Amino acid sequence: MKNILLAVVGLSPQVVTETLYALHQQGRRVDAIHLITTREGKEAVLASILSPRDGYYRRYLAEYGIDPATIAFGFENVHTVMDDLGNEIGDIESEEENEWLLRRCLELTFRFTADPDTAVFFSIAGGRKTMSACLMLAAELYGRPQDRVYHVLVSPEFESSRDFFYPPQESVAVELWDRNNQSYRKETRYVRVNLVPIPFVSIRNQLAGDLLREPKDPATLMMNLVREEPVRLTIDLPAGKVIYRGRELDMMPARLALYTFFALRKKECQRLAGPSEHEPSRTFPRPEREKIGKNTSDIVSCRGCAECYLDFQGISDRQREITELYRKAAADRELTEMSDSGILGLTAENFNSYKGKIRKNLERGFGAQDAARLAIV
Repeated sequence: MKNILLAVVGLSPQVVTETLYALHQQGRRVDAIHLITTREGKEAVLASILSPRDGYYRRYLAEYGIDPATIAFGFENVHTVMDDLGNEIGDIESEEENEWLLRRCLELTFRFTADPDTAVFFSIAGGRKTMSACLMLAAELYGRPQDRVYHVLVSPEFESSRDFFYPPQESVAVELWDRNNQSYRKETRYVRVNLVPIPFVSIRNQLAGDLLREPKDPATLMMNLVREEPVRLTIDLPAGKVIYRGRELDMMPARLALYTFFALRKKECQRLAGPSEHEPSRTFPRPEREKIGKNTSDIVSCRGCAECYLDFQGISDRQREITELYRKAAADRELTEMSDSGILGLTAENFNSYKGKIRKNLERGFGAQDAARLAIV
């Protein structure tokens, strides 16, 4: 079985050689190393552990008598986090950047766990805490019985040293810094590098087969596990929440007001069934249905029809309803304090912007599959 080390790395690439050393000390073979990092992290990796002249990775292998040909690890194994346009990002500082990071973790985890003849060693010791959390989540979603999650604990005084990458066979003095920022030297024979296995619960075996054909976002995978009948969409305006299949999504007041407007439009819209299968049904909003006075047995619920959709002029004509919904969603603000250029004065341009942001919110909260059912189209 091929063992793959998949690690998240920030600006301290020492964690890679420290993890490799710890695995080898426990007699665990590593056949390939893959790193997930940012553009700045990649530069740090290439300048230190993968430097072609004096990289610490090659130094470690040479010092411990390990044939470099036995481990697949090169520039092509350093996977950077990219935005939707394929640009490498420099750091993980925003919610959107964290989503790109999670997408990268899921893609690589899905890829490496697809082969039953591999075991993946997930290292969550490097990078920002959010990087560790994302890789841990990927392991929980796609991990198998043979996979492992590890953290590496290094003696605190050596952990922050830029000159320490692994315990050499012959002890050397390394420059360290105390809490008062005073330098001192300490022999590496005093360092401790411990590999700590982290228990995790995988849901892989509970996922439907079609969800294992390609990587999916976490919300889609989690929603697959929810079995609730009937499925209802609930909007809590005062709390600023959209609730669907047992999951809650926080949404900003302006977006929530607009989404609620369309949700109510669908709820109130029912179709008047045609007299035969050859005559199409007609759609009537509630006031018009009351005027028609048809038997309720002739009324069928709107399920995915397009007749009740509004063009932008129709939306603009009902601006007052949207404003009232916004007032309820943003209860802590007076309408006089609010700009009339946003949700209080919708234009075609900012309507499309709101619609796109609402869809992204729904995808993040409920997954792409359910978001397609719930989004404004």
